Amino acid sequence: MPASELQEVQQPTAPIHLPRTSESETLKKIRHTTSHIMAMAVQKLFPKAQVTIGPWIENGFYYDFDHPEPFSEKDLKAIKKEMIKIINRKLPVIREEVSREEAKQRIEQIKEPYKLEILDDIKTEPITLYHLGEEWWDLCAGPHLENTGELHPKAFDIESVAGAYWRGDATKAQLQRIYGTAWETPEQLAEYKRRKEEALKRDHRKLGKELGLFVFSDLVGPGLPLWTPKGTTIRQLLEEFLKQEQVKRGYQQVVSPHVGRVELFKKSGHWQKYKDDLFPMMGESEEEGFVLKAMNCPFHIQIYQSDLRSYRELPMRLAEFGTVYRYEQSGELGGLTRVRGFTQDDSHLFVTPEQLDEEFMNVVDLTLSVFKTLRLSNFRARLSFRDPELKDKYIGSDEAWDKAQSAIRRAVETLGMEHFEGIGEAAFYGPKLDFIFRDALDREWQLGTVQVDYNLPERFNLEYVAEDGTRKRPVMIHRAPFGSIERLVGILIEEYAGDFPLWLAPVQVRLFPVSDTQRDFAYQVANQMRSLGMRVEVDASGDRLPKMIRNGEKEKIPVMAVIGAKEVESNTLSVRIREAGKESQDLGAITVSEVIERLQAAIGDRTRF
Repeated sequence: MPASELQEVQQPTAPIHLPRTSESETLKKIRHTTSHIMAMAVQKLFPKAQVTIGPWIENGFYYDFDHPEPFSEKDLKAIKKEMIKIINRKLPVIREEVSREEAKQRIEQIKEPYKLEILDDIKTEPITLYHLGEEWWDLCAGPHLENTGELHPKAFDIESVAGAYWRGDATKAQLQRIYGTAWETPEQLAEYKRRKEEALKRDHRKLGKELGLFVFSDLVGPGLPLWTPKGTTIRQLLEEFLKQEQVKRGYQQVVSPHVGRVELFKKSGHWQKYKDDLFPMMGESEEEGFVLKAMNCPFHIQIYQSDLRSYRELPMRLAEFGTVYRYEQSGELGGLTRVRGFTQDDSHLFVTPEQLDEEFMNVVDLTLSVFKTLRLSNFRARLSFRDPELKDKYIGSDEAWDKAQSAIRRAVETLGMEHFEGIGEAAFYGPKLDFIFRDALDREWQLGTVQVDYNLPERFNLEYVAEDGTRKRPVMIHRAPFGSIERLVGILIEEYAGDFPLWLAPVQVRLFPVSDTQRDFAYQVANQMRSLGMRVEVDASGDRLPKMIRNGEKEKIPVMAVIGAKEVESNTLSVRIREAGKESQDLGAITVSEVIERLQAAIGDRTRF
C-alpha cells in the first residue's frame, strides 16, 4: 500500500483522476489499443524483449519490457515507425476467452515468464486475451478498439523511456518502461504537446532553482528539501497568514515532538495499518521503540486528554504547523509535490455532537477564504467516502461511518457546493471533504481537506463532562486548508509561473540606481521601506540599467524602481510593475512617500500595487 494512504492530506506526484466522461472512455480504448500496438512493434523489432504490463494512464500509456540492451532514442523512433505500419494495416482487434489451463499452455509455448505471474494474479475465469490480427496477443481485460485502423497515425507519439522494477520491487528485475501518448486527432496531440511545453516552463523544480527558493542535497537525502532564505520567506508568510486567520476563529497553537512511541501509533491504529510506510523504528522492541511521527493527530489527542474537559471548553481547536515524515519510495518522489518530510497546516477540533455541523461549515468557510486569498478559484469538492465492499480497510462501526458521512453531505448541501463522491477515498478512520483544484494547465490536484472522525475518540476513550454531569464522547474534525506547505508552494510556483503576488513575493521591491551618485539615495529609500516591514533590495552591481531591469524581470520582482539624478532631485521613483501573465507596466515618476503608501496598502490588502 502506498505511503500516501497514511496521510490526512495526500500529496500526489501527478494530477489525480476524476470521474471520466464518455469522451474519456473513447480515449481509454485508444490508449489501451495503442499500448498493445507498441508492444507488438517492440517485439517485432527486438525479438528478445519480453512484455510485462501495459496500462493506459493519464494522457497516454506505457509498457514495461525486459530487454538486455537499453532502448535508445533511435530505437524509439524505429518503434514509432513500426507502430504506424501496424495502424495502417488495419488489423482486427480480437477478444478471445480461454480457460486458465489453455492460457498457461500458450504462455509457456512463447516462453513469457512474466505473463505466467500475471496469470496467477487473475482470480476470475474465463481468461481474456486480445489479439492484433493473428500475429500478437496479450493477457488483457480490455477495453479496446475493434481495429487498429480506427487510430489516427498522426495522433500518437512515443515520449520517453525510463527504468522500472518488476512489480515496483527494487529486489526484482529492472525493466524498461516506454511511455507514449495517444489522442483522437492530431489537433488534440498538438494541444497536449503545447500544454506539456508550458508545463515544463512552469515546472516548480525548474523555477524553484532559478528563483533560489529551495534545494535538494544527496548528502541530506532524497525527498528532504532545504529551504533557502527566499523560499523560507514564502513559507513563513503563508504560515503567518493562516495563523492570523485561525486566531480570528478561536484556534489555539500547539507544538508536538517529531518522534513518538510506537505504542501511541498502535493505539491510533496507524502502526497496524501502515507500519511498512513509516521510517524504521528506533529501539530494540516495539514496547520501547520510537518512530518519526507520520501524522499529528495522536499527539493532539494526548493534549486534549491531558485534562478532564468540560462541555464549556468545547469546541477546542488545536492547530500546529507540524512536520511529519513518510518513507515514500524513491520512485514516487517528485520535487515538492511528494517528499519524505513535509509540514502540514494541521488542526484537530474536539466538538460535541451538537456542534459538529456548525464547526464543520466554519472550517469549510476558512478553507474557501484561504483559497480566495491565494487566487485559487477553480476547484470543486469531493466527498471521500469509504468503500462498503472493503470494510477491512477501515476502523469503526457502520453507525459511526454513517453519521460522519451524513454530516459531510449535509454540510455541502447546506452550502450549495458543487461536489461529487469518491468512494474508497476516505481515511481509514473517517470520511473526508477534499478540495480538488484545477490549475492553469488544466491539471487537477487535491489541496485542502476536512475530515469527520468518530473512531479515534473511541479508540482513545476521549470524554468531556456534559451539562448534565455525565461523561460523553466528543467528535473530532481533522482539517488542513493548505494540505502540506511543500506541496502548496510547488503548486503556487506553477500556478503563478513563479510570479508571486506582491504580498507573497520573497523580494517585493528592487531599486536601480543609475550610477554611484544615486546609490546613497537608493539605500535611504530602502532603509525607509525595510523599517515598515517591506522586503527590498538595491541593485548595486554597477551594471548598465537595461541589464539590471532584465535581471529584475528574470527574477520576477513585482515592483522595480529606477533612480537617476532627476529622481533624486524630485524625491521620486520611476516605477515599473509586473504581474503573472501580464506585460510589465511603466508607471512613470511617483513620489517616494506615495510609493511607500501604495505599497503598504497593497501588501496589507494582498492586492496589486
